[in-house]
Amino acid sequence: MRRLAVLTAALCIGLSASAQEISEFAPDTLSVARAGVYTLEDERFKWPQIIAPTVLLGAGTFGLCSPWFQKRINLPVQKAAEDIRGGRYLHFDDYIVFAPAVMYFTVGFIPRQGERTAGERALVLATSTATLAILVNTMKYTIRAPRPDSDGRNSFPSGHTATAFMGAELVRHEYGPLWGLGAYGIATTTAIMRIYNNRHWTSDVLAGAAIGILSANVGYWLLPLERRLFRLEHHRKKWVAVPWCSGEGQYGMSFAMVF
Repeated sequence: MRRLAVLTAALCIGLSASAQEISEFAPDTLSVARAGVYTLEDERFKWPQIIAPTVLLGAGTFGLCSPWFQKRINLPVQKAAEDIRGGRYLHFDDYIVFAPAVMYFTVGFIPRQGERTAGERALVLATSTATLAILVNTMKYTIRAPRPDSDGRNSFPSGHTATAFMGAELVRHEYGPLWGLGAYGIATTTAIMRIYNNRHWTSDVLAGAAIGILSANVGYWLLPLERRLFRLEHHRKKWVAVPWCSGEGQYGMSFAMVF
């Protein structure tokens, strides 16, 4: 039980920070949706946006460098995960890792969900992914931290966790706290499973979550510049559904949407 408590406490760090992120910035997204008009306010840099990534990355870096963290957090959590696992590995984290990003792009096609066009979401997603890839791979192959299962020296940070948290933050930013909570739940599950499957240390997933959240925000910070660069005009989504009858017993519904 003690080991299980250590595992639960350590893994809740990322989820707690994510929940704080959601509650702090949700009002901006909701105000946009309620007003029904497009605003650039939530694309501007705000210093509170870097608090959660800074705290998480600081904790992860401390865990990487500190013998105390390794002895008191990384190793006990790894041992607790081993006891819970009992030799049974579950690799669904290799699939759900992409779910938040897919959710970010597709939910916007639902009427009255999100304020940006499909083209704008594609730009944000591409920019965020490129930022994440540069940061994660640079750190992985510069630091060369060994994995807990000794399979390679590219453990820090966790790329799976970074990808999942990037998608979750994009969902939270675009669609508000309700969608965001679901996406962050998937991201946190991904982080937990990376430790469960003995692929990463706790410090790795903390740093991965930080990079994911930061990369998502970079995608939005650069969107105004990219909108001008690609001459992409914003048109708030408009849709209309019109029922019709042919007069010969045929009925249907015409649907049109502007992206």
